[in-house]
Amino acid sequence: MTTIRQDDFIQSIADAFQFISYYHPLDFVTAMGEAHAREESPAAKDAIAQILSNSRLCAEGHRPICQDTGIAVVFLKIGMNVRWDARLSVQEMVDEGVRRAYTNPGNKLRASVLSDPAGERLNTRDNTPAVVHCEIVPGDHVEVICAAKGGGSENKTKMAMLNPSDSIVDWVLKTVPTMGAGWCPPGILGIGIGGTPEKALLLAKESLMAPVDIHRLREKAASGAALSSVEALRLELMEKINALGIGAQGLGGLTTLLDVKILDYPTHAASKPVAMIPNCAATRHAHFHLDGSGPAALVPPRLEDWPNVTWRPNAEASIRVDLDTLTPAEVAAWKPGQTLLLNGRMLTGRDAAHKRIQDMLERGEPLPVDFTNRVIYYVGPVDPVRDEVVGPAGPTTATRMDKFTRMMLEKTGLIAMIGKSERGPEAIDAIRDNQSAYLMAVGGAAYLVSRAIRHARTVAFADLGMEAIYEFDVQDMPVTVAVDSRGTSVHQTGPKEWQARIGKIPVVVA
Repeated sequence: MTTIRQDDFIQSIADAFQFISYYHPLDFVTAMGEAHAREESPAAKDAIAQILSNSRLCAEGHRPICQDTGIAVVFLKIGMNVRWDARLSVQEMVDEGVRRAYTNPGNKLRASVLSDPAGERLNTRDNTPAVVHCEIVPGDHVEVICAAKGGGSENKTKMAMLNPSDSIVDWVLKTVPTMGAGWCPPGILGIGIGGTPEKALLLAKESLMAPVDIHRLREKAASGAALSSVEALRLELMEKINALGIGAQGLGGLTTLLDVKILDYPTHAASKPVAMIPNCAATRHAHFHLDGSGPAALVPPRLEDWPNVTWRPNAEASIRVDLDTLTPAEVAAWKPGQTLLLNGRMLTGRDAAHKRIQDMLERGEPLPVDFTNRVIYYVGPVDPVRDEVVGPAGPTTATRMDKFTRMMLEKTGLIAMIGKSERGPEAIDAIRDNQSAYLMAVGGAAYLVSRAIRHARTVAFADLGMEAIYEFDVQDMPVTVAVDSRGTSVHQTGPKEWQARIGKIPVVVA
């Protein structure tokens, strides 16, 4: 009988969450490199280059791939012959491992988990509790998968109870465009089919833990070997979703997905549950077994296995912008799809700060910061370590701030915003009406972005932690004009253009 010691289990969990904070799985890196090599869209190719450069920098510096270091998810398959030498429950041991990982002083990770989710939403400060899925199986060891799942991709989860005769392909192709780009493509799509609603969702999540292997499935199909219904569905969805032209960061291009994963389960004769969950450009998971011999040994990938792709600021192809002297007239002159290199001082703020600003304005209270002719960056950075000015500081999903956009533009003097993914109709209308602009930074390039930040200080709402308002002083921070002062959105025009270029799916004209 195998005995698993409490300390070994906790240490293994802690080591795994540190490991995946800065190491992409090598299969993901390889697939991303191949996507970069074949990409024809300049905007998408540049975004993938930033993601790959960020990935290597994080592997070298042991710093988080994304500022959103995720909610901790753990899959456990516990052998029936295993004995535990422990005083804590399995959930408590996992939580202690997560706590140690996220508060590690050498690589402190951002705590994003909030208790009382329907009420006060108070940060637990150590990213606990984890979400744990346990299965008791035959055997004498424990199989563990640790995953860090960011909110941007989790928020795009979709689930439907289809009729038995409904087409899964039709539902997926109709649904994927509604997910926008907040899940930071290119990534992996996990699909669960069958069982009950909650089983389909769990299957979709678990499917994302498998390595990228769509190339092997293509080779199998090319050889003439028979495919299962799930294998055939994977290939069909892979081709058709990429033909939508959504592309990297939703800017339009050849690669939206690196792989499609599917797990299924028997279901009721009257039902067809289907769930869909994307994995973003910060795909993070580690797999190991415990056999009683000690903590897990996690083997780092070799740096020489990263693609030879290095992103650098391109002053010839971009416009340098001085944020300290920026005027509304300059903002109104920016064109959709232009790349800018930002220099000077910007403010930051996201959900909690915007809500507090709204409440203060409604009460007639003065704001603690002057936003006149300023630019705001939607970000919640990781705490700095060693000699860092700020930790990884990539953009958060901009659509969450859509309902505050008109207020910020018309009541504070703000003239531009920076975030990731698209803006909705409400925000675009406000941007057009106020001759403002929305700039997109690349999601999945958080450590790379932080290298552009030369100074950082908290200027308001310090009690909000990572959601406080900071002032960043930046040098050549790369962004793209995603919505210009006339309301043209590259997240609308880009995918339509590339869907037409690919030419496999008719473009629907609204």
